Amino acid sequence: MTVAAVLLAGTLAAAAGGDVYFEQTTVTRTPGSEPGPGVASRVWYSGKRMRMEAGGAAGGPAFILRLDTGHAWRLDPATRTAVTLDMDRLRSQAQMDLAMAGDLMGAEDGGARTAALRAPRTIAGYSCRGYRITSASSVLDVYVTDALPLGVDAFTDFLEWSGASQSLAGLMGELRRLPGFPLETRSRVTIMGEKHETVSTVTKVKVGPLSPALFEPPKDYRLRAEPPPRQP
Repeated sequence: MTVAAVLLAGTLAAAAGGDVYFEQTTVTRTPGSEPGPGVASRVWYSGKRMRMEAGGAAGGPAFILRLDTGHAWRLDPATRTAVTLDMDRLRSQAQMDLAMAGDLMGAEDGGARTAALRAPRTIAGYSCRGYRITSASSVLDVYVTDALPLGVDAFTDFLEWSGASQSLAGLMGELRRLPGFPLETRSRVTIMGEKHETVSTVTKVKVGPLSPALFEPPKDYRLRAEPPPRQP
């Protein structure tokens, strides 16, 4: 459950001047194969604070990122342990992942273009308009709603920290122009002649104040440092 994975899954939005919680499911497939059951995730976002959990139920392992304090933790409820992560290593990994994604998607050259899709859709109970963003080797369909006070611009700090604003510059420029919150993204990328498709759908979204405790290790958890990387 990495920083880059969340961005590439289409979670490229945040509350404009507020807090947001959302749940989403991501499914990946290649031609000729059946799509899997999908990966569910839960995300809490508040300015420079983020919490992510895998799965559709509360109480599982979690990742907390605090850009405001320069800290990050991985929480393990089974052992009641909070592992303090190396922020420099975490950022470097996110930037490498996104640089590779930008190369594969042809998204770094600023040549992406956007066209409106004709048919509207209803996603998570909200009416959405669709747009298709095309770059050198990828196509990204995005369905956005303007019924929520959400947008991509408030995510700027995280996008700059992770390197997405540079590696995905073409796509990010087009995403920032879309009028609303993305409730579904469908990316199609061609890699060495083979097409890969990833669909990320928001199934629930709630805007409103979030408890500060969500972005801190529980007081009864044992803190330990992240092990150093293995030497080759």
